[in-house]
Order: sequence, then C-alpha cells, then structure tokens
Amino acid sequence: MEAYANALLIAIPAFMLLMLTELIYGYATGKQTYVFMDTISSLSSGLTNILKDTLGLVVILISYPWLSQQLAITQIEVDLWLYLTAFICIDFASYWSHRLNHKINFFWNQHIIHHSSEEFNMACALRQSVSNILGYGALFLIPAAILGIPQEVIAVLAPLHLFGQFWYHTQHIGKLGWLEYIIVTPSQHRVHHAINPIYIDKNLSAIFCVWDRMFGTFQEELDDEPPVYGLLKPVQSWNPLWINFQHLWGLALDAWHSKRWRDKFRLWLMPTGWRPEDVKQSHPKAVITDVSQQQKYAPHYKRSLAYWALFHFCATMGLLLLMLYHFGDLSTLHATVIGMALFAAIFGYTSMMDQYKWSIGFEWFRIAISFVVLQWVLATISPILYWAWMSYLIVSSLALVSMLWRERILIQTGS
Repeated sequence: MEAYANALLIAIPAFMLLMLTELIYGYATGKQTYVFMDTISSLSSGLTNILKDTLGLVVILISYPWLSQQLAITQIEVDLWLYLTAFICIDFASYWSHRLNHKINFFWNQHIIHHSSEEFNMACALRQSVSNILGYGALFLIPAAILGIPQEVIAVLAPLHLFGQFWYHTQHIGKLGWLEYIIVTPSQHRVHHAINPIYIDKNLSAIFCVWDRMFGTFQEELDDEPPVYGLLKPVQSWNPLWINFQHLWGLALDAWHSKRWRDKFRLWLMPTGWRPEDVKQSHPKAVITDVSQQQKYAPHYKRSLAYWALFHFCATMGLLLLMLYHFGDLSTLHATVIGMALFAAIFGYTSMMDQYKWSIGFEWFRIAISFVVLQWVLATISPILYWAWMSYLIVSSLALVSMLWRERILIQTGS
C-alpha cells in the first residue's frame, strides 16, 4: 500500500494537469465540457476511491497468489515478453470483469458511479467505485495464473493499466484512423458512456479494443447519433458515496417489496435493470426512454455554495496528499481514522451541494467529532498533519457560520 500511495503522489498531479489542459482548451475553442458541480462531484469521487484503495477496504474472496500456486503449469522468463504477456492478461481480465458489471444487477452497483456523470470529460474518468468491497477479480486472471506470471509483475502493471484508461475520457479528440482497430480511443469510449439505445453496453475494453471486436460488443461512434451521457435511471445527486450505493439500496427495496420469494432472491443476479413485475407496478421508477428529452441534474445554487464546495474539495485533496506522503509513518489504526474523517468530510460537503436540509446539522456533527478524534490521533504522530487538520476544521466552522449568517441576512432583507 505504501508503494501505491507513492505512485498516487505522482499520478494525482498529472491527472489534474491534464484536466486543467482540457478545461483551458474547452474555453479557448468555445466547446466547454466541464460543469462546475458535476466536476467537483467527479473529483470528489476520485478522492473516495483513492482512500478506499489506500486503506485496503476490500474482502479478498480469492487471491491471485493462491491461484497462481494452484494453477501454474509453466513460468515465463523475466523479460519484456513477460511484462507484455502480463499486460495482455490484465486487459483480458478487465474486459470480462467490466462486462460482468454491465450485465448483472448486483455487480452493476459497483460500476454505476463511473457512468453517473451526465457530462463526458477527463474528470468523469475519476468516478471510480468504493462499493467494490468483494475481491474476486483474480478469477479473471486465471490465464495469467496458468502461465505462472508472478504476483509482483501483476502488482506493478495493474495501476499502470488503470492509469492508462484516463486519457480517452474526452470529447475533444476525434477518430484516430488505424489506431481505432487496435486500442480504445476517445471515440470508442464516448460510445461506451452513452445511453443511446444503439450504444448501450458497447465498447467494454480497457486498452486493446480487439476484445470488443472478438466478442461482439464493438460499436463505432456514428456521425448521425451524437452520444448522450449519463444513466437511464439518473442518480440525481452530486454525492459520490450515495451514488455508489444507490443501486444496491434500490435492489434491497425491490427485494423487500416483492411478494414473490423467488423474485426476492433472483433479482440480484438478473440482467441489469430487471425488476419484479409486481414491484414495477407498485413502485415505478423514472427511466429515460427518449434520450433527446434528457434533463440533466442541475439544481439552482448560490455562488457561496460553489465557493464552499471548491474550498472543501481543495482542502480534502490537500489533506489526502499529506496522508499519502506520511503513509509509511502511520499505523493501520491511525490511517483508518484519518481516512474515515476524510470520507465524512466528502460526504458532508457533497450533501451540502445537493442542498439536503439535514446536511448543515451533519456538518456541525462531523466537525465536532473530527476535532475530538483527530486531537487524540494526530497529536503524537505528525505536527504537520495535526495543524493541517486543525486549521481545516477551524476554517470549516468559520465558513459555515459565515455562510449561514449571510443566508440569514438575505432572508431578513428579502434579497
């Protein structure tokens, strides 16, 4: 985990620089693809995913080292071909894992966050799951295990494989000629994120598009069918933690409301979107049937709320980077407590972005608890972490008081 944390210290600034470049290019060309609150939500989702991975919040059902010990029939010599073979195996595994997520109700929950944005830009690439807490991905790496590819090679290449999927989340790059037949391109991935009927569940590959062409899931981007992004059942939220578990909660409610015991159990493994007939009648859900009529989630908000969201995102990202920098000095308990405080902060300010009435009370509660707990955790670990957190909590309190006082004045004056 320490090596992963160090890799993120390089990857995060690189991602931010690429997004800034895309943002500036959008302004310069008059083709802006960023929307403020949606972007903050996407970036905040990225923070939650980094926290989840760094803290190792996953239950491993089956591990790759164990599979390799059981199945290896040969061992490839350590050279360039080993790394190339391993990368191809990871990409093959990614295709089938991705396909499973799109096809089965239960597994769709851990991928829905990535498709939840109604915009398409590099920021939405960071909408990664925190709900994938069951570690079964090694099953898709059986070919690598049979070939005896070492765990160390998989561990090195897996983050690089993931980071390599960032660049093609953009609307500013057109089709790339002969490369369209080899690698996944922005054009192909725009199709993947679209909810147009012809584009649904297409282009599931991560790096090499040959898997889609081989297994019948390829679809070219059509000039007369511009992609419409989002979900057929819109999440209607900026809160990444709620988005991560919204589908799972819906499945649980459907299982509870269904009168047939058979449906209560089978709905989890039915195709994505399937619901029992009796529940569809008694508890209907809004579904987009005509993409041309899509209404994006865009609640009205005051400028002060935008400043609030930006401040909290910048602060939590800074605190996360500090945590990653000092990760080797933190015990598991201390890292977990700091991580939970960051999760709570992200949940708090994104709930404020959604303007839930209870979010202000939650913020006061969150600040108070964090102040008490982190006093105990950080006082003896790192002066830098301690004062960074204390400063953040104090400024958060003052900013909240200021924002509420300003709202009170506006209400009294009728402005």
